[in-house]
Amino acid sequence: MEIDRPALADFLRRRRELLQPADVGLPAGARRRTGGLRREEVAGLSHMSTDYYTRLEQQRGPQPSEQMIAAIAQGLHLTLDERDHLFHLAGHAPPARGGIDDHVSPGLLRIFDRLHDTPAEIVTELGETLRQTGPSVALTGDLTRFRGPQRSIGYRWFTDPDTRALYDPRDHDYLGRMFASGLRQFAAARGPHSRAAALAEQLRGENDEFRRVWELHEVGLRPRETKRYVHPEVGALTLACQTLLDEDRGHRLLVYTAAPGSESAEKLRLLSVLGAQAL
Repeated sequence: MEIDRPALADFLRRRRELLQPADVGLPAGARRRTGGLRREEVAGLSHMSTDYYTRLEQQRGPQPSEQMIAAIAQGLHLTLDERDHLFHLAGHAPPARGGIDDHVSPGLLRIFDRLHDTPAEIVTELGETLRQTGPSVALTGDLTRFRGPQRSIGYRWFTDPDTRALYDPRDHDYLGRMFASGLRQFAAARGPHSRAAALAEQLRGENDEFRRVWELHEVGLRPRETKRYVHPEVGALTLACQTLLDEDRGHRLLVYTAAPGSESAEKLRLLSVLGAQAL
């Protein structure tokens, strides 16, 4: 497939002009000469340079990679049909549908974009973090940095001591069983050639504890609403976790809050300040 530069540039420009700052969680700022987002704002949302994005709208530069197109599709809050159209214009086959997909729906993103001051994250069914707010990064670290099987918190639980250190030791046994339970359930639902099945097979070959809990054949263990953390800077926190499920995509928006007036609420406020300073 060949890139259609004029159509690609026109599509990007028109989609950008349809979005307002509030649609993507950005402040309105000073008076704007024209409607829509600025190019530098779309570039920032897509995690690329303004120059690179500008060249695409000006029909210049090399053919963008699939990774770049996926990032722009997410930055512009495109629907799946719009994302696939963008891939075709850029000369690439769109990602296959039906499996685990990193493309977050515009509706879920609109909710997430309004949670600046709250720890929140969007995760896949395998516990792969796709988006985090600043307070969430302050609470658990940047969970989007992982690659390969380590993207899944279920895999990290059995292979990375730092992951466990964030949680109260009293909950470790249940969490290990819960992660194994979820992986077993998704491996059965998605089939023997799925990513869930591959993760389970890899862990069975690497980790004695996983083999032990896997052999329990437990399914249906759910995350508890109350989560107990042990943060390296502020100590113990007890937080409530509310979940919003996007059934079409298999994505979950997790929002963490503390009881008003509690010690955990004060620690969460402190973490938000520390996180903002770090950012």
